[in-house]
Amino acid sequence: MSVRVTKIVSGGQTGVDRAALDVALEAGVPCGGWCPRGRRAEDGRIPDRYPLRETESADYSERTERNVRDSDGTLIVTRGSLSGGTALTERCARRLGRPLLIVDLDKDDPERWAARIRDWVATHGIRVLNVAGPRESQQPGIYDAARHLLSAVLASPEGDGAAEGDSGAAQRD
Repeated sequence: MSVRVTKIVSGGQTGVDRAALDVALEAGVPCGGWCPRGRRAEDGRIPDRYPLRETESADYSERTERNVRDSDGTLIVTRGSLSGGTALTERCARRLGRPLLIVDLDKDDPERWAARIRDWVATHGIRVLNVAGPRESQQPGIYDAARHLLSAVLASPEGDGAAEGDSGAAQRD
């Protein structure tokens, strides 16, 4: 089985969200998602280069819920336990019954995770992938780590730039 991610969705916050959007833009994969009214993020206004739609509210939770709802599955990239908005993302995915994969970079190397993510995407038929995780201020260096991981995910083993896979899921419940 082979599945290609056709869109990456994220909320535009610093850290994992921005890494996902930057990797998508560089790889030519369509991206988007919801962000809070006013394009609010911890570092100020989310730059316009990110094609995000604003929610009616400036509350982060509305953005989180919509991104989970409007995607085929959610990938959370973190180091260690989930907290704050990242934990909310997990709760939303479970409540809405959406496929969820939590990648703890402290538990394995990015190359192994990349293959597992491709397998999970293929197993669940995920075309629109929501990517979430902590902000940069909560886990300094998470932007670079997530960017490295997501670049590896989008770099198909066959070299065609697709996120593909053909074996079982690596899902944490």
